[in-house]
Amino acid sequence: MPILARVLRQTDAMMALGIIGLVAMMLIPLPELLLDLLLTVNFGAALCILLVSVYVAEPLEFAVFPSVLLVATLFRLALNISSTRLILLNAHAGKVIEAFGSFVVGGDLVVGLILFLILVIIQFVVITSGSQRVAEVAARFTLDEMPGKQMAIDADLSTGLITEDQARARRRTIEREADFYGAMDGATKFVRGDAIAAIIIVVINIVAGIIIGMTRLSLEPGEALRRYALLTVGDGLVSQIPALLISTATGLVVTRAASEGDLGTDVITQVLAQPRAVAIVAVMLVVFGMVPGLPTASFFGVGAVIGIIAWLVSRSRREQSSEDTLAQTAGPAGDEPLSVPPPDRLAVEIGYGLIGLVEEGQHGTLLQRIAAIREQIAAELGLTLPPVRIRDNMTLRPTSYEIRLRGARIAEGSLQPSRVMAIATREGLDGLPGSGVTEPAFGLPAWWIEREQRTLAEARGYTVVEPEVVLATHLSELVKTHAAELIGRQDVQVMLDGLRQENAAAVNELIPDLASIGQLHQVLQGLLDEGVPITDLSTIIEALADGLRMTGDLAAAGECVRAALARTICERHRDGDALTAYVLDPALEALIAESLVDTPRGGACLLDPDALRAMLRAVRAAVDEAAGRGRSPIILTSPPVRRHLRALLRRGFPEVAVLSHAEIVPELTLHADGVIALDREPAEVPA
Repeated sequence: MPILARVLRQTDAMMALGIIGLVAMMLIPLPELLLDLLLTVNFGAALCILLVSVYVAEPLEFAVFPSVLLVATLFRLALNISSTRLILLNAHAGKVIEAFGSFVVGGDLVVGLILFLILVIIQFVVITSGSQRVAEVAARFTLDEMPGKQMAIDADLSTGLITEDQARARRRTIEREADFYGAMDGATKFVRGDAIAAIIIVVINIVAGIIIGMTRLSLEPGEALRRYALLTVGDGLVSQIPALLISTATGLVVTRAASEGDLGTDVITQVLAQPRAVAIVAVMLVVFGMVPGLPTASFFGVGAVIGIIAWLVSRSRREQSSEDTLAQTAGPAGDEPLSVPPPDRLAVEIGYGLIGLVEEGQHGTLLQRIAAIREQIAAELGLTLPPVRIRDNMTLRPTSYEIRLRGARIAEGSLQPSRVMAIATREGLDGLPGSGVTEPAFGLPAWWIEREQRTLAEARGYTVVEPEVVLATHLSELVKTHAAELIGRQDVQVMLDGLRQENAAAVNELIPDLASIGQLHQVLQGLLDEGVPITDLSTIIEALADGLRMTGDLAAAGECVRAALARTICERHRDGDALTAYVLDPALEALIAESLVDTPRGGACLLDPDALRAMLRAVRAAVDEAAGRGRSPIILTSPPVRRHLRALLRRGFPEVAVLSHAEIVPELTLHADGVIALDREPAEVPA
């Protein structure tokens, strides 16, 4: 066995030597015994190729078939040349050819020639012609379908349905299909040429044999014809039967559709899937058996067998149907509940007028932009965005779209796919011709203009974007706003599994002794809710473990995590080496701290309604003032109060960043925009 294993590892050298040997067979005379062995090998190889073709489920499982077909054809032609040499030189070509020339056709030259011609006609006219046409059409269709298949792979990759490795494997499969059917289109011509060569070789052998027999052996014309023609017919049959097997294998391969089983399984399963048709065949055979003059026993016998098969299949299908019905109507004790698929975490529904933005054949780039958004969110927030499902919704207006989070609509908008949007990124710009709208992502004034007016709009200072950019930007901002709702516990588990490879000590310290997956999930949600990236998961886990050991409270430990991420938090709000913020009045801080009460969900601030309204007025003034300066407001407070102040402002002022002193890195210089203090004067506060 070790020797055999070493030999099998040298398959490349063996194949090279084998092909050289085929060429040598055409030049060097072979002994009759060796020719008999090689003819037998030819039979066995043809049978092997045929059976492999029957058992493959799809053509690519036998992707080497075109090369095998070429080698088999070359081998058969080499045998033809070797046998022709022996026939013409010795008037004898071994036991195998002699057996086919005498025993198989009974030594009758006419029968042998007719049988040989029938085999050639079957191979050349029926099998080879059909296989060649199928291979040609399959090659053309495969090449025509390649762009569509590539776009489908890109779409699945963009929406997250498949990974990069899966996309690469599918692209490779498409390339292999194109290469295979292209090679098969050429390989079938080998079979066709082989059939033509067989006829020519037979004619040459007979004519040359008669001439040699009469001139060299002094035989009578009839005797020379009988001797050489029988050997030639035997040689033709020996070569054409394996050729017919390989031609059949070629037809099976090129006509094989993708399937989950072999040919025999598919034929039996699909034919017997219609037992009524089989039963009708049985009845018709019995009726034919009753016709006078037809062999009654044959028709009755075959009809009875087919009828029994139809009855057995029909009974089996009825039993299976009864079992399925019982399974569907069984009581709760023996039945599983119906499985309702969960809604997509993130989906974009579009009207039919916007389908062109998705289809690459119409130069739509929305899928590529969504793929870029997923990469951007992963880089900025550390969140692996779930697949974004894009589907058409016939209930929407043609140019409208909706963005849904876990099945609920969170935003909607309208696009004009034939136009572009000009966005006024600053005040005081001259107006534009077209319909004025509000840009959906940031609420800026904008106009839908004709594409020919792009140059005019850009010259006046507008930012001009395509419709798919408008939708993609809207989606991107919504993802950032709702990032906390998009991360799931399974996502957290995947992140932990990845981190365990690099920092197993931190993961093992936290999970499960100090916190559960669900508690870590809550902390990550809290960070994302305030726009804090979770890219540095190692630091988050280490700080959370330290915070839980010190406080034992998850919310307080979350503040420890924010302190550990101080540089990341400040990086988002800094202006060079400075950070400008509003400072919370100490008296207001003290009032908030005094208003804390314990609840089942942890500490909560129940601030006096008048004080709450006064604080909200002060925050509103700070927001308006910061907006006038082109900045987002920041409020600075003490660590114990920070999360409670954020909870009070979260609904009315989600854009306000609330930081604690512990989250400010030492190298930053603090500048105070003002103080957030209570103003007890009554005033209306916007809801």
